[in-house]
Amino acid sequence: MELDTSTWMMIFFIISLVVAIWKIYAFLPNKQLADDDTTKDSQEELLKVILKVIKKSDGSLTSTELFEKVKSDESFDEKKFWRFNQNRLNKLLDYYHLQTKTTSSIKDIHASL
Repeated sequence: MELDTSTWMMIFFIISLVVAIWKIYAFLPNKQLADDDTTKDSQEELLKVILKVIKKSDGSLTSTELFEKVKSDESFDEKKFWRFNQNRLNKLLDYYHLQTKTTSSIKDIHASL
């Protein structure tokens, strides 16, 4: 039984397609990383630290001061939240403002706590 050129081309194409799909699958992340701080639980934990710092303060913090105090708090895990920056703080504050409609600033958050 002799195979013509188009059959050989189809066989090699299918073999190379299977190998290419396997190589892509092998490099995709399959498990969650230990320092992944983008999960919902991690964000809630970080928000709790932020709210704790706001509650301990007098309420007249700026966003930059709040960022520095959160980073220096004893319950802040620097290894887990190594990507935490000013922008992330602002997004978490916006998220909190959306969750609680009565707050619109750090002073309002302090008053509601």
